[in-house]
Amino acid sequence: MKKSATKHTLAVIFALAWPTMLEQLMQTAVQYIDVAMVGSLGTAATAAVGATTTVNWLVGSTVSALGVGFLSFIAKACGAGDREKAARATAQAVLVTLVCGVLFTVLTLGCSRWVPVWMQVDEHIQLLAGQYFFILYTPMLFRAATAIFGTALRAAGDTQTPMRVGILVNLTNVVLNFLFIFPTRTVPLLGGTLTLYGAGMGVLGAALASALAFTVGGICITVALWRHPLISPRGHSLCPDKTVLLPCLKVALPNMLQRFGTSLGYVAFASMINALGEVATATHTVANTVESAFYIPGYGMQTAAATLAGNALGAGDRRRMREMTRTTLAIETVLMGISGALLFLLAPTMLHLFSDNPAVIALGTRVLRMVALSEPIFGIAIILEGVMLGVGRTMAPFVFNLTGMWGVRIVGTFLCTRFFGGGLVAAWGCMIAHNVLLFLLFLVYYFRGKWNPLETKKEKIG
Repeated sequence: MKKSATKHTLAVIFALAWPTMLEQLMQTAVQYIDVAMVGSLGTAATAAVGATTTVNWLVGSTVSALGVGFLSFIAKACGAGDREKAARATAQAVLVTLVCGVLFTVLTLGCSRWVPVWMQVDEHIQLLAGQYFFILYTPMLFRAATAIFGTALRAAGDTQTPMRVGILVNLTNVVLNFLFIFPTRTVPLLGGTLTLYGAGMGVLGAALASALAFTVGGICITVALWRHPLISPRGHSLCPDKTVLLPCLKVALPNMLQRFGTSLGYVAFASMINALGEVATATHTVANTVESAFYIPGYGMQTAAATLAGNALGAGDRRRMREMTRTTLAIETVLMGISGALLFLLAPTMLHLFSDNPAVIALGTRVLRMVALSEPIFGIAIILEGVMLGVGRTMAPFVFNLTGMWGVRIVGTFLCTRFFGGGLVAAWGCMIAHNVLLFLLFLVYYFRGKWNPLETKKEKIG
């Protein structure tokens, strides 16, 4: 009986995780293609695109944090079988998407001119980086819809719809990249030549391609949510509903502050790296791109862990909560161990895909092999954070992440680069120390059991 239950748990975990993993794989593949295409234009173009990447994370993660509040609420409602409550929450998610989409459009477009300056980008690429950022954030409302509505669908157990939309967005981006980045040219084909038409817009073409792809994704995910048989907001009021918004915001606010604080840390981290020069900036951009592919198992499994934890909480099933958490942790440790080993072995090969600069490849290989060793322990932290988000425990992750980011990564990088003459290697060393601290903090908190509402409720009853 126990063996059968374990098989069922494994089947459910992978059913939820694989679409998210495939979606992230497609996103990473497109990111690889983007960086490779822009990289072919030169190191300056790569630096112009990469210089504002962490600001993109800042905006994107803050918006996504709003979705986390709805994730916990909707997953719990679905676990309890309350479809009406789940649909009302989705209607409130539509309201929040409209408000934050408009707000962030105004903020990002208004600040686009100054972002490269704040990021200490080299003066000769500041104008280009600012233009790239402006175009990228013109469809902010559609980007917000993709993030929040995708989270709502995953909370209801539908990970395949966001996956399909993500694939469409990525394919659209790739096709438009070919059309917008490069000029019209001829290529040899089967003994003859083929003319490939293009706008020759370079870096700005890459931004326009992404903006149009985000627009397509936002429209498609909205239509999918509206037609969803379980959580469609049709027929429900879009006026503020305190019974939904307050519990969602209670969960979302610490997560939003956490993501904003950590993403702001990423901005400060990248700013210090940008100050090290063009080679360091380009290496950091390329190495981050390479590394992102090897985090796919971690974040794919995190989605499954968060959804299943919320479902178990809604059903009041302690046994399912414990079994799901332990099984997901075991799977994650194995997957991230394999991922880390592959990153260590393939680092030079992967870097060659994006740059032919020997300095970038040598430096990138060194930092990637350093971080590869920490992949398994970081994977465990990712899963434990997902479980806590799924049950609405967002305060502890907020404290842990901000402590690690600002107390270890930022302070450490500042001291190493400004006072001890360290470069990119020292900065990435501080990043690894941050990941190790997260692992230790989450592990201790997990074993104490205070994160689990079902266990704490049992203690109170006893």
